[in-house]
Amino acid sequence: MKFWRAFDIEIIKLNEGKHEFTFEINDDFFSHFEDNDLVKQGNLEVKVLIKKGSNLLEVIYQIKGQVELTCDRSLEKYDEQIESSQKVLYKYGSEEAEINEEMFMITQDTPSINVAQLIYEFILLSLPAKKIHPSYRDDEDEAESEGKMIYWSDSENEDNDDLSEEEEDQQVDPRWEALKKIKKKD
Repeated sequence: MKFWRAFDIEIIKLNEGKHEFTFEINDDFFSHFEDNDLVKQGNLEVKVLIKKGSNLLEVIYQIKGQVELTCDRSLEKYDEQIESSQKVLYKYGSEEAEINEEMFMITQDTPSINVAQLIYEFILLSLPAKKIHPSYRDDEDEAESEGKMIYWSDSENEDNDDLSEEEEDQQVDPRWEALKKIKKKD
């Protein structure tokens, strides 16, 4: 309970204008999330910038630091630097509700907002889709550049109408043979 309260921002006490809050994120933070399979350790600083208006709170989450990830290829642990900035709006209304991922409705008398869950989600969103250890990233780039794109179009084939059927068969990949037969039936 004490952990969650550390991430409460008492918005009811804030005057209209700009406010800044800083949170230090460490290994203890990640241990409080049960569905956490990706990140167990990290050291990050999160700045929460709030611009309070008469009927709206504009909140910007600026996240900077590093987390420990497991490489998808080698299963080695490594540190990944992350930097992210996300914006969320809190609009005053008649009830508390999540309008969408970027907008929440809160009542005028809402005493505080807890930012822990959003910080956690924004950290996960800033992780790379492919988690590759830095020592293998050059290998990954080389492997991607070696691939060749194959493009097949009927308009290109029309230009080759002068070729004999034997020459045409030699040019076509044998795996496409069955598809070619279906096309000829139409």
